Amino acid sequence: MLAYKPNADSVVSRLRTFYERRTPEGLCAAFSIPHPSLQEFKRTHADGPCGYPDPSERIAFWDGYLSEWSRLEDDSIPCAYLSEFDQGLYGGVLGSEVRFTCDATTGWISSMVFPLLESWDEFARLSFTPNNMWFQRYERQLDRFEEGARGKFGISHLILINGLNFVFELVGATKTYMDLLDHPDQIRKAMELGYTVNLAIQQSFFSHIPLLAGGTCAFGAQWLPGRIISESVDPFHLTSVEYFEEWGRPLLERTFAQFDGGITHLHGNGRHLLEAVCRVKGLKALVLGDDKGYPPAIEALPDLRRRAGDTPLILAVEYPEFRRRLDAGQLTGGALYLVQNTPSAAIANQCMDKLAR
Repeated sequence: MLAYKPNADSVVSRLRTFYERRTPEGLCAAFSIPHPSLQEFKRTHADGPCGYPDPSERIAFWDGYLSEWSRLEDDSIPCAYLSEFDQGLYGGVLGSEVRFTCDATTGWISSMVFPLLESWDEFARLSFTPNNMWFQRYERQLDRFEEGARGKFGISHLILINGLNFVFELVGATKTYMDLLDHPDQIRKAMELGYTVNLAIQQSFFSHIPLLAGGTCAFGAQWLPGRIISESVDPFHLTSVEYFEEWGRPLLERTFAQFDGGITHLHGNGRHLLEAVCRVKGLKALVLGDDKGYPPAIEALPDLRRRAGDTPLILAVEYPEFRRRLDAGQLTGGALYLVQNTPSAAIANQCMDKLAR
């Protein structure tokens, strides 16, 4: 199925069972290992602002990086992520100035935009067309990535910038929160435009990138059955559950319903939303983030697992802590563990042997 993942068939089978909630106490694990391509990227790139990168250079980076996955016998599916369009694309297609930033340690190049509007009086001039330069660049990069990955590794879906996240792109976060109270009708109009933009971007992804074994590759989640999107509820981390129910859930469920469902994530300061988010129709899995000032997800996992019901959970954990819990039989079920900084593929495979017993 994939040259860089010889056991992809069996991995997809295990992940399908996990995400279809047929093994509520099941354990899955995907490992990250050292890679020389990251050292080379750090040698040739500087942290900080940069220009829009050549798509051919980006797919070449992913090709070199993901080639090491052929040695892993874990639950990972190697896939490239279009990090260049992680945020900037959504404002860029409406005319925002797109800025790029390089993280030389991870090999990622990300994008952001400045708020597009100085006041809501300018909103009426906004319109979306697929002929926009940034949308055309996005589709060309999808084609270049599909060509470069074909038969070797997958292409991950990219996160939506929808709902209040999209309004942030237009007027910034502070004004967005204030106008939930002062100009709620304008916020709804902006969210509707965002829905149109996000739907076009996601539909284009699935028209250019074929499914893998009937499923969607996902950076972090690895692979999920069907056409699955990735949403964000980050704006509601700073609000009450009631605000999420009014301003988040309806659009989230509406968007998931256009596909075969979706995934989302919660940062440390958003865990008060856990029960509400897990009740979202169409939710296939929830990623638990670790953030300064909050207990790591691995430490809070038994309680989070109880609160989440049967929702599949995904979390990162450093290798020493994962190994300690694995050896002690203390891993909480119903979770996919993203094991960071594993010393080698051989050690990762030893862990998988023990996990399977």
